[in-house]
Amino acid sequence: MPASLSVLDLSPIVSGQTATDALRNTLDLARRTEQFGYRRYWVAEHHLTPGVASAAPAVLLTAIAGATSTIRVGSAAVLLGQHSPLTVAEQFGTLAQLHPGRVDLGVGRSGKKRARELAERLTAPAEHEGSTVDGLVVPPKPRAVARSANYAARLRQQAELVGAPAEELEYREQVTRLRRFVEGGFPGPDGAPVRANPAEGADLDLWVLASSGGDSAVTAGGLGLPLAASYHITPSTVLETVESYRAHFRPSDRWGRPHVVVSADVVVAETTEQARELASPYGMWVHSIRAGAGAIPFPSPAEAAEFDWDDESREVVADRLATQFVGTAEEVAEQLTTLQRVTAADELVITTITHRHPDRVRSYELLAKTWNQG
Repeated sequence: MPASLSVLDLSPIVSGQTATDALRNTLDLARRTEQFGYRRYWVAEHHLTPGVASAAPAVLLTAIAGATSTIRVGSAAVLLGQHSPLTVAEQFGTLAQLHPGRVDLGVGRSGKKRARELAERLTAPAEHEGSTVDGLVVPPKPRAVARSANYAARLRQQAELVGAPAEELEYREQVTRLRRFVEGGFPGPDGAPVRANPAEGADLDLWVLASSGGDSAVTAGGLGLPLAASYHITPSTVLETVESYRAHFRPSDRWGRPHVVVSADVVVAETTEQARELASPYGMWVHSIRAGAGAIPFPSPAEAAEFDWDDESREVVADRLATQFVGTAEEVAEQLTTLQRVTAADELVITTITHRHPDRVRSYELLAKTWNQG
């Protein structure tokens, strides 16, 4: 049975437009994808990023929930090390009290410790040379990223400027506190439970996002929470991520078995050639992220055609280009079916960026029609 499809939206700012345009496009896309039958609409948390308007998930989701009526709305993810668990619980509890049964709270790791780990991971030798697993491309890590001192420096700067009030806590403790504020039972100084209104009793689902088999995957499994694994950002580690999660899973009151969502970057059009044209700026955009510029405004195909590629630049983005699904709805649906089968995903979350907003809406529409027919 095909997995249900959901949306991950970065609220991309494209060249020649503003954050206002991007946020209005997000509201339009949320309404349209609800009509197309997508299950969830998730937004990310990115700071100091010229090409992304999604910096405050709780605020943005309030507008999205108000503009829609049935689609679930959520974060992918709130960077938990940069907020106190109580503040996050209160923000999303407020949203869930107003829109019960529709809110997903996805959390991820962040802060200076996370920045150091990412830098170390990028400079470590590749563990494999890449492979194809039952038809799914699992590329090696992008070695050339290790040469970009700007990338690591940007991560450190973000951790310093945004702040990390809960960074001294281990990640599992951050997530545990967050869940206790929602479910009740967080102990106060006198032993009595702290009443964290409006968080306590809020009708929301807590998720953990992970890009490796480390702390995030282990925490999600150990606490019996659902997991969102990143194939669109870290395709080289997606299999180890879901395997670690399932190996550590312990049933909880809400989830009796592991539940996995896997992300994919997708561009669909009426023809393969049109889809490739729409997707052509993607490499230049990913390169800006990994070179430390923090995601430039998404270029047009004409702007992307002027980019001066060299061998090192191509190596920086090779893994992402090899795992972006581009083509007709039938071609992309076949690739997504492979991704679902190999990862045993229960759901897939789709992220699509094109320079023109109507092309992005059309991509989601074409995919939904074909997927739902299958």
